[in-house]
Amino acid sequence: LGHDPVTAASAARGLRSFAEAAPDLVVLDIGLPDQSGLDLLATMRERAPQMPVLIVTAHGNLQNAVDAKKAGATGYLVKPLDLEQLAATIRSLLHVEVVAPPPAPPVERDAPFLIGSSAAMQPAFTAIAHACACDVPVLITGPTGIGKSLAARIVHRHSARHAGPFVTLSCASLPESLLESELFGHERGAFTGADGQRIGHVERAAGGTLFLDEIGEVPMALQVKLLRCVEEKVITRVGGREDLPVDLRIVAATNQDLDAAVAAGRFREDLLYRLRVLEIELPPLRERGDDLPALCAFLLAQFERPARSLAAETMALLRRYEWPGNVRELRNVLEHAAAVCSGSVVLPAHLPDKVRRAAERAPAVMPGRLDAAIREWLDGRLHDGQSYDALHDELDGLLLRHLLPRYDGKPTLLARALGMNRATLRRKLRDYGIDYGA
Repeated sequence: LGHDPVTAASAARGLRSFAEAAPDLVVLDIGLPDQSGLDLLATMRERAPQMPVLIVTAHGNLQNAVDAKKAGATGYLVKPLDLEQLAATIRSLLHVEVVAPPPAPPVERDAPFLIGSSAAMQPAFTAIAHACACDVPVLITGPTGIGKSLAARIVHRHSARHAGPFVTLSCASLPESLLESELFGHERGAFTGADGQRIGHVERAAGGTLFLDEIGEVPMALQVKLLRCVEEKVITRVGGREDLPVDLRIVAATNQDLDAAVAAGRFREDLLYRLRVLEIELPPLRERGDDLPALCAFLLAQFERPARSLAAETMALLRRYEWPGNVRELRNVLEHAAAVCSGSVVLPAHLPDKVRRAAERAPAVMPGRLDAAIREWLDGRLHDGQSYDALHDELDGLLLRHLLPRYDGKPTLLARALGMNRATLRRKLRDYGIDYGA
């Protein structure tokens, strides 16, 4: 990239090099042998507030992402690093002005948090960290039961509005006639039964965050008024004439494809643009197999039952299940298992019959999980320092090992089906130690 790197293997050496070299950019690991990289970042920020700092870590959990953003990290990447992404990030950071992070909110008990550090969750963690550091509208997307409301609470908890109220409204739970009143409030006499003035959710959220769950269910007629609220920060109560200024942040969530809803004429395009200034996309549980052990341990600890751990066979079944209901379904499954388990270890027989049978029928690696499985496999191999050639040979051998039995163990038939030279195929089989007879 045309730069001269100065490397250091510890925080102490890095700080000395930082003072001596006066670099244009710092690439900083969190896991240093003598000190956390986040603590070192705080020291560097005191000495050079405008210095761009790129945090890299092998421990990509939500807390690291949030802490890095608060400490003033200009960028955040998770190992193993994609070299093209690293190069692009470095180029961009050298032209970015660093902004001091907002004051950290006070530590509270029972604060909301998301569990997991899987590769599938890293984009969501990074997006949440960005949302915590600014005050723009946020749209949280993802399937039902994945934790969208929890993510909204985390954004509020770590934002500059943390001292204000967090107000929630489910847009699908009310008919259109009541939803407008719940949102914007109403004046006395606005409709039959309106015996007095009522403050709506928008005004109740003043100074804080309004979380609109299932935003895709808002009727088109009401979307116009909601757009005015988002754009102009002004509302009018039902039956009222006075424009009322409001100061709040709107975080919305949906399990729908809102772009498709716009194309179908069910959702306003301009409102979608205003709500989706930042987007947090939460992946389905079926793509987060690496997070299942931590999620299960946490959930089991919440139940007043003796069951506190899972047998290996049980975990294997849970990994193979599709989880259409996501984390909410996982909680219900584990609560059932804990209720019927008489010991401390949950066995496959303790799972609900429907879940166990579906998992037993499922292939070990389902098509929707192939990317996640390859990422998990790569993480381990790259950690061991394997070369590309070694990775290629292992995958090539695995593929041939599974293909050969489909052609009665006969290399000639397999070579013909693959369009491969027979001698080349036989050499590969010998090199990979695959027995194919004479």
